[in-house]
Amino acid sequence: MVTQKKHRIGIVGVPPLSIIKHIASPDHEIFDLDEPQGRIDIETASPLLPRVYCGILRTVIANSLAIQPELIYIDTGSGKCDCAVHTATVLDDILPNCRILRTRNNDSTGFGIPLCKARMKLTDKMAAITATVQNPHPYLDNIAPCTPTAGFWGVPPRDFSLLEFFPDTTHIYGWTRCMENKTPDNLDLEMHYNPDIPTVFFAQSFCAKTALASHLASRHPYALYLDCDVTAGSSAKAKIQAFLELSEK
Repeated sequence: MVTQKKHRIGIVGVPPLSIIKHIASPDHEIFDLDEPQGRIDIETASPLLPRVYCGILRTVIANSLAIQPELIYIDTGSGKCDCAVHTATVLDDILPNCRILRTRNNDSTGFGIPLCKARMKLTDKMAAITATVQNPHPYLDNIAPCTPTAGFWGVPPRDFSLLEFFPDTTHIYGWTRCMENKTPDNLDLEMHYNPDIPTVFFAQSFCAKTALASHLASRHPYALYLDCDVTAGSSAKAKIQAFLELSEK
């Protein structure tokens, strides 16, 4: 029996639901190019994207060079970022055998945010949320929300070890909440936070969202603003650990 070769498809950001429904097929192998894919050296992107680009988009380039997908759907609308527009141009040039399809996700039908409010180890919760991007089906509403004792506001970090000191009762806010809801261009939802719980406002270094993270942190009564580049260093982790431990006293 001859096994049919799967078509490799890459996604960047959160493509519109119509696209996810189209590519969610046994014939396709989908790669989330925003996330580290195995032992792929991010430095392979250095000659192609300046270091002032965030670690996520540099990861996109490195993954694309290593995986060589046949097709990439990249959100170049405001649901992703302006830099994705220029990253798409670079991909067009360096991947001659790959079609680069630019999309704009203007979806407004919310799928809900049960994972963002669930009691769960934060690294596992974040992994589950990023996995929902490839799922075109409505969520099963059987996840009970927990009472939050801490908050994480922002984008999924490239290095999930940044999340290891948060309690299981952490609620997620910011663009990650928009991601789970499948409405990445929902600014009102992205700006929402809970002023009653200690919250870390995070963005990848060199990302335009650092401006919003810093601004909202300045308005929050008990907040820590933090940005990291490719990996979460010991200094960043120590700041989070101290902030959360002090908030318990």
